Amino acid sequence: MRADLRTYGLLARAGFRRQATYRLALAAGIVTNSVFGVIRASILMGAVAGAGATVAGYDERAMSSYAWWGQVLLGSVAVWGWSELADRVRTGDIAADFLRPVPPYLSYLAADLGRGALALLVRGAPMIVIGSLYSGMTFPAGPVEWVLGLVSIALAVAIAFLGHYLVNCIAFWIIEIRGILLAYGIVATLFAGLYVPVHWFPDWLRALAAATPFPSLIQTPIDILSGYAAGPGAARLVAIQVGWVLGLGIGAALTTAAGRRRLEVQGG
Repeated sequence: MRADLRTYGLLARAGFRRQATYRLALAAGIVTNSVFGVIRASILMGAVAGAGATVAGYDERAMSSYAWWGQVLLGSVAVWGWSELADRVRTGDIAADFLRPVPPYLSYLAADLGRGALALLVRGAPMIVIGSLYSGMTFPAGPVEWVLGLVSIALAVAIAFLGHYLVNCIAFWIIEIRGILLAYGIVATLFAGLYVPVHWFPDWLRALAAATPFPSLIQTPIDILSGYAAGPGAARLVAIQVGWVLGLGIGAALTTAAGRRRLEVQGG
């Protein structure tokens, strides 16, 4: 029995509603994002001012925009990831997932897209208002770039999920993967452009980052939404994201199949 699009829509809705139940956590997230947004914008703008007029094409306003768009994305794009799948493998609950008509990576992905949509609306939108009032932001040049920006966010959420899903799949072969998850998170946040723009990296490090999906998580949506990339440049960045979603999706399907063959649940 195959799941149809309505099934995935219901799963996404469930992820949206599940995230919406944590109202206090959402409120705390807004406050935390706002505070760190002020700190990040002030530090990065100060760094640009201290270095001169611009750094790698970023002036103070562009740097402020980079910082605040990063705060917008922070709740939606799960850069630090999760360990739910690894936990279910360890307890054996993953066996129930394999009995369902929807493959685990697709059901979890649909729910995560719903979670990301709620986070973008509730935690992200206030950051745009606060960032615009505090130090200023730049925005897409036109409606096409706005659409590409929103598509880019959805693709970033999918890439972040699929990357962490693949790391979680290591639990089929290695029971304890917390160290691997931690190392993955450190590399992902650095190469995603979460701390400083990837465009600030030395040439060799920027080339290394470009060979990974990580810039597609944060740097790419910021480039499009801030107007740093527009027109064909923005479309090319989205095309790269689509390629990563397809590649990681195929990897998730193959790894899930291999893990299913490898799985042993105690007691039968």
